[in-house]
Amino acid sequence: MKRAGLVGLFAVVLIAVAGGAGAVWNEYLRAPVPRMLALPGDLIPLDSPLGRRLLAESERADHDELTGSFVPQTRKAYCGVASAITVLNAAGIADAPRDPRALFAHPHAGPGPLKTSFKGMSLNGLAGLLRAHGAQVDVVFASATDRASFRQRARENLRREGDYLLVNYQRADLGQVRMGHISPVAAYHAPSDRLLILDVAAHRYPPVWADLDKVWTAMRAPLNKKTTTTRGYLVVRGAHTVSAASPVGFDRR
Repeated sequence: MKRAGLVGLFAVVLIAVAGGAGAVWNEYLRAPVPRMLALPGDLIPLDSPLGRRLLAESERADHDELTGSFVPQTRKAYCGVASAITVLNAAGIADAPRDPRALFAHPHAGPGPLKTSFKGMSLNGLAGLLRAHGAQVDVVFASATDRASFRQRARENLRREGDYLLVNYQRADLGQVRMGHISPVAAYHAPSDRLLILDVAAHRYPPVWADLDKVWTAMRAPLNKKTTTTRGYLVVRGAHTVSAASPVGFDRR
């Protein structure tokens, strides 16, 4: 009887462990299940008559390269991973990785796939990963600059081929599900002051035109409640791309 009880207890423990492992797999490690979420009214989907008109009227020097190289994220916290693969290929980096395994295979890639799957990627971590693959990167924290400087930098970037803009922002400030996120920016529409965000969480959201002021607010959001460190943006170039002057508050290496 005692033996039967121990066997039963062991079975319960095994089931609990298996259930917990399954929950972790489903939450962090499996490919996301496609389920598009509703957009707030002030985000304009690119695949709409107005969205297409804004694109036709926009500054979009990076659009074709980004859309041609675009890859969606394959895990919940892989927005930085997908953004890195997209811009490395858009920038024409030699031997640019085409998938997460190749991205993390570099000996100086920094945090590996498991840690990234659970914790995501910081701006500095993403910059280090991009540099390991041969890109030049400027890191700009929103707390170290201002809205006007960001607007000017974004507009100059999107008028010029060869450099690419990645934004790190809090989705909730755009009216989306609360979560930090990273994605490339493919165009700027000056009359409406909107940026075209190519959302790498393509299983949830389409590419959208977002008001620049709201994107700025979303980048100003702290990383979490325990820090005053804000989000921000990266400017990424190929190793031999000539860059314009960079603003105060950035880190170039």
